[in-house]
Amino acid sequence: MPSPLPSDLLDVAAERFRLLGDPSRLRLLSELMERDEATVQDLADATGLSHQNASKHLRKLAEAGLVGDRRDGLYVRYRVVDPSVSGLCLVMCGALRGGAT
Repeated sequence: MPSPLPSDLLDVAAERFRLLGDPSRLRLLSELMERDEATVQDLADATGLSHQNASKHLRKLAEAGLVGDRRDGLYVRYRVVDPSVSGLCLVMCGALRGGAT
């Protein structure tokens, strides 16, 4: 039986899970999946994070290619660009709702 995760992808997968293992980043991603696009301030207000903290987490998510941004006048609008994000969240939430641990 082949390994479910090829050894050359282990480090990449571990980094992805590390990024998604932070509750603040998950809150930001959840808001973005609901809204499609939002500014840092919109996301900070919705999640209870400070503007600076939300910006820091969004920068990490952007560097990893999970979110993208676009300039809109004075604002930067963020959106989820990696389609695997919603799939991972759905699988995990489904497992948690079903009682799996």
